[in-house]
Amino acid sequence: MTKFDIYAADYDAALHQGLAATGENKDYFASGRIAWLSRCLNRLGQRPQRALDFGCGTGSATPFIFQQIAVESVVGLDISPASLETARRLHASEAASFLLFDEYEPVAQIDLAFSNGVFHHIAPCERAHAVDYLYRSLRPGGLFALWENNPWNPGTRYVMSRIPFDRDAITLTAGEARAMLRAGGFEILRTDFLFIFPRALGMLRGLEKLITCLPLGGQYQILCRRPRN
Repeated sequence: MTKFDIYAADYDAALHQGLAATGENKDYFASGRIAWLSRCLNRLGQRPQRALDFGCGTGSATPFIFQQIAVESVVGLDISPASLETARRLHASEAASFLLFDEYEPVAQIDLAFSNGVFHHIAPCERAHAVDYLYRSLRPGGLFALWENNPWNPGTRYVMSRIPFDRDAITLTAGEARAMLRAGGFEILRTDFLFIFPRALGMLRGLEKLITCLPLGGQYQILCRRPRN
């Protein structure tokens, strides 16, 4: 049993303990992440059809991936059987499947891989293996969008301290994440920092898209690519 099996039934409540400080719920951030990723894909002229959600948890990103990126299929992978059971109950379909990592064989067929808040739960000594797993899952030219919590943002640290399953997490800076991905063979395309302002300062959120290059946001996205050759 993993610690995420313990929280699977009450995952949303545990997450809300931290996110309540922002004035938003998990769907606000889940939708915002995929909306930004979709915007980046459009700028690149990319229309991925097969997506992989690495560390999918209870599958909360799945409907947003279908709605906002319009992929044909999603495979969600996780280490928690209980979380996957919830994901299957809520989101499974002919186009969406949810598997344990050892039930999925990376065969270079995925167009787009996505992960959110996963690597800070992976021991640093095991992160290279996870990057290699993702690399082997992607087709040549396939894209990986890594979302992580920004440890330079004090609000992020406060939110994580209030979430039971995040208290022992080992965060990584955007620079550390880029170095990790490059070491795994990926080409870095861009880095963006999002979610700067809480709901109480919502009138300022329109400015965020203008300053995503600054390391201010609560989370960052690194969009990278498996080389075509």
